[in-house]
Amino acid sequence: MTTYDVVGWTDDDARLELDHERFAYAGKFVTGRPGVAVARENGSVVAAVSFSPDRTDGATLRLRYVTVRDDRRGERLGPRLCRFVAGRARERGTDRVVIAVNNPFAYVALYRAGFGATGEETGMAERVLRAPDPTDRDPAAYRAGLAAFADRDLPERARTFVTERRDGDPPPVVADPGGD
Repeated sequence: MTTYDVVGWTDDDARLELDHERFAYAGKFVTGRPGVAVARENGSVVAAVSFSPDRTDGATLRLRYVTVRDDRRGERLGPRLCRFVAGRARERGTDRVVIAVNNPFAYVALYRAGFGATGEETGMAERVLRAPDPTDRDPAAYRAGLAAFADRDLPERARTFVTERRDGDPPPVVADPGGD
């Protein structure tokens, strides 16, 4: 059974040691500045997300890094964990939860978490997604975001991923593991 937990909010000095050979961005979780949430199975971390308040809008929480253990990718642990964090943030009075993604795999995963495209792009060619505004899940906005990735120099696997999805509708939203 997978359990989901907020290890600490941004003011808790949360730190998490992850195996850098099994988790992307492992070093981003040991700084103690961002908040951290995890998905665990049998006591072992299988996914983690770091987050912090937006620098310009204190009512917005920004997801910073999402990582899933290399042998568990594709099981929708990341989307469930992001959905969990967004729900807990709303319970704490956060108005918006946003994330900027730089690849089509993360883009679709965040749609599965209930996020939707804002049409914004950061200076690092990242697409900005937001929860929980349901108008952001417009199929045309979803397709436009995927089309933006198609215009980039992508590895073949990513290019195929975009081609297979760019004319489709957003994927269904995973259930909030902490309750909707």
